[in-house]
Amino acid sequence: QAQLHESGGGLVQAGGSLSLSCAASQLTFSSYTMVWFRQAPGKEREFVAAVRWSGGSTNYADSVKGRFAISRDNAKKTVYLRMNSLRPEDTAVYYCAAASGGRWGDEPTVYDYWGQGTQVIVSS
Repeated sequence: QAQLHESGGGLVQAGGSLSLSCAASQLTFSSYTMVWFRQAPGKEREFVAAVRWSGGSTNYADSVKGRFAISRDNAKKTVYLRMNSLRPEDTAVYYCAAASGGRWGDEPTVYDYWGQGTQVIVSS
């Protein structure tokens, strides 16, 4: 059974930075599209960023473009999300997810496996 485990969340002041990590196990990691979603209280889960299997192609939600950076290390089976210039509206539980077969999209239903999430709180 594939597993994804996020880490790195926490409390940060507006304008600050955080780095999230997601380690995969029992997964042919290098063949999966990896993404980050987030979910704020009372809101639907929303797409944040995606990185294709090679790491050479990335996509971002407009709300985080220019502030967040997704990357992956296939040897370590880990995907990262570097978050800069954080805003209170970035407060959410952040989830990583994986999709096989080169699939990707901004809808949660695309993804086969999910982590348990890590909380990010940005104070104003």
